[in-house]
Amino acid sequence: MQTTFTILLDGLSYASYLFIVSVGLTIIFGVMKILNVAHGGFYAWGAYSAAYAIGLAADLGFPDWFGFVLIGLSSMGVGLVLGLLIERLILRRLYDHEEVIIILATFGLFLVLEDLILLVFGVNPYFAYQPMVFLGSVELGGILRDVYSLTLLGLAALVAFACWYALDRTKWGKILTTVIYDREISLAIGINVNAVFVWTFVAGATLGALGGAYISPTLSVAPGIGIDIIVLSFAVVVIGGMGSIPGALIGALMVGILRAVAVHKFPEFELFVIFVVMAAVLMVRPEGLFAPVKARRI
Repeated sequence: MQTTFTILLDGLSYASYLFIVSVGLTIIFGVMKILNVAHGGFYAWGAYSAAYAIGLAADLGFPDWFGFVLIGLSSMGVGLVLGLLIERLILRRLYDHEEVIIILATFGLFLVLEDLILLVFGVNPYFAYQPMVFLGSVELGGILRDVYSLTLLGLAALVAFACWYALDRTKWGKILTTVIYDREISLAIGINVNAVFVWTFVAGATLGALGGAYISPTLSVAPGIGIDIIVLSFAVVVIGGMGSIPGALIGALMVGILRAVAVHKFPEFELFVIFVVMAAVLMVRPEGLFAPVKARRI
């Protein structure tokens, strides 16, 4: 029973941060139809920025709880600065090009962002453990767990609710829906599609950076962390359906639980089981489990 409970907690914690990163990726694709490989770079920059800021704040004598403020500021800063610069300077020139050109461009941007990390932060790992130490640990079902990893569940739930509310209950959400289904009609009725694209990309980049920033106190922030997350995020959105927020949630839960089972029971198959499931889903539903319905022109 303890092993099962441990697998469940590990799976939910892992799924939570995967969802936060993946939902940014799926929002960008859903609105802009861009398969953004550079999303892994936003995750890595969020992790490095938060880890560096938390370490600097600790050296200056700030209390450990201040790390949570820095996590939020770091993710917003990465989303606003890098997201805005990349969309305005590069991607907006490629919207009329073929999808393969955009994929190659975002892959190149990912490599650039990885190299910039080495230039700015160096090659040594960063350890930002202060927020996790501040929250301490708690015993659940006879198992001692750090509280910080459990807060990931609350953050993922908050992000899911915010996305649902923004898309289904606000004027901005209605505008996004219009742009998703028909960009030409949106332009014809006076919607500023360029502005929609800008802020959608910034929001997606911020979510990617938030995933990296929030997970940084639990790991060693080292070069290459963006590579693994982009592969797993693609697995999540492919399983759930590109452009679907509920699909990203279900996909993240599937990947998180499966990975936890594999880690505890079959460690040699940790990644294998994830991609087996992805292949099985693609064989049955090539568009993913919860792919949004496509509008049909008549």
